Formats: sequence, C-alpha cells, structure tokens
Amino acid sequence: MSDKLRLPPLNALRVFHAVAQHRSFRRAAEELLVTPQAVGQQMKLLEELLEVTLFVRRGRSVELTEPAILLSHFVKAGFHELSEGVRRVTKSAARTRINLNASPYFATRHLLQRLSLFRAILPDADLRLTTMIDTPDFARDEVDLSIQWGYEGGWPGYQSSLLVADPKVICCTPEIAATIRSPADLAEATLLDTVKSLRLWPDILRHLEVEKGGGNRSIGFDDAASMRRATVQGIGIGLLSTFDAEEDLRSGALVAPFGRDALTGMRAEEVPGFHVVLPRSHLRVKAVAMLHRWLVEQDWARER
Repeated sequence: MSDKLRLPPLNALRVFHAVAQHRSFRRAAEELLVTPQAVGQQMKLLEELLEVTLFVRRGRSVELTEPAILLSHFVKAGFHELSEGVRRVTKSAARTRINLNASPYFATRHLLQRLSLFRAILPDADLRLTTMIDTPDFARDEVDLSIQWGYEGGWPGYQSSLLVADPKVICCTPEIAATIRSPADLAEATLLDTVKSLRLWPDILRHLEVEKGGGNRSIGFDDAASMRRATVQGIGIGLLSTFDAEEDLRSGALVAPFGRDALTGMRAEEVPGFHVVLPRSHLRVKAVAMLHRWLVEQDWARER
C-alpha cells in the first residue's frame, strides 16, 4: 500500500487561495464568478480532507487560522509556478510586455527620465508602468516587478534588491526652527511622517539620543509629497528625502534645524530605500530579467 500523500482537488485549493487573499467568502466568490455558498462548500470539503480548521468567521470577513496561514504561503507559491509553467509552454516566456509598478515618488523623481535608456536596450519592449504605494499582489494585479520603499528584508517570500538609499533630512519652517534649541525638543514636537515609515522617527530619535515625550504627537500621511507640503505649511517637523530637502532649503521655505548631516552615521539597516521586488520565478521571463538587471545596474543616486 502506497503512503504517498494524496493532494486535495485543485479547484478547492484555487478557492482557498482566493479566500486567503480576500479574507472573505463573498469577495472570493465575486472573483471566481461563483456563489458564496459554493465557496463555503469547497472550504468545508478542504477542511474535511485536511482534518484542520482553516477559517474562523468574524462578521462578514473570515480570519485565517495558523494552519491556513502556513498553507496559503505554499498554495500561493504553487499557483505562481503553475502560471509560469503555462507561460513557458505557450511560449510567453519570449513575450515583450513588462508590467512594472513603482512607488509614485521613485517614478517621478528617478525613473521616468531614464526609461528611454532601457528602451534603447530592448526597443521592442511593451512596457506598462503603474504607480502604487503599497506592494501589489503580483498575481492578481498582473505585475511582473515592483519598486517599493522600505527596509531590507521587508518583503519575505520575494526577491528584493536595493536600488538606492533614501536618507532623510530633518526639516521645518524658520518659524518652528526658532523655537528649537536642541534635539531634545523633538520629544514634545509635532513630528510628520508617512504611514509606511512608522519606525523612521523612533530610529532617528534613538540615533539623536532623544527620549520620546509623553503622548503621540505625530501625524502620518499617505505619501511623501503630502508630508512635504505639510512641513512647508508649518504643521510640524518633517523628514524629507535629500533631493526634496535641497530644493526647499535653497528656496528658504524650510531650514534644517540640526544641520543637513545630522542623521549621518545611522546604521545602514535603519536607513530606508527603494528596492526592486518580485517573485523569483518572474526572472525566468527574458524581458523581465533584462529590466530587473538594468534597474539594479543603474546609479540611481546620481541625478540626470
């Protein structure tokens, strides 16, 4: 008698994948063009076959149990591999269309002015560029590779490479600067940041040996551009990327109360940056691999 593991039906795993992505039977049903009842039946079947509980209902949403979270990682990777296999069999590995997503800031500050250089390398490439702040779902959003802001190791399960560091400069209006005597005053100041950089100010305060004051007086913004405008308007003290800070310091709209180099010497792992992120299997497509190599080889710290 064979003890070979018998896998659940592929359709049940496909439905599980959709539910795990959406955390909702209803939304999974909408994606798969079936009824929520059909989704529920498939999940009941899968739980019976595996003899584990996969979901706990929370109102209209569902919460994944620990076994479901573990299984979802392998199912997601498996469907990525299946998709890649279909592409290779249908000769789509030779395709020239590339779907690139990029952080809006990186796209406007760095990428757009250099895309013509890549076109010279692969002139037949059908390059499609989208700009999203959050990391895309590579399968659902049909994204080949993405340029994301964050820290090294911030995308478990994906391959990531640092393109350029994004060191910050502490900036504020001259009026606010007049009230600041030392870094210790930051403990009671209104600190501006983006919602994706919640660890940035704590790392900086630790670097400056400032003990955080009582309460939370920070304000988070969806994107760096909004945070920069708020800094210029005097709402609080902001953290600007070097290029932006230089522009506003030159114009006099902002000043650097502790000097432009106050954060020099922070540990490398505490300095965020822009990384190119993608599932490793996507590098099997020649056009995607060429764009990835070109992105990694560029000197993004140098303005054109």
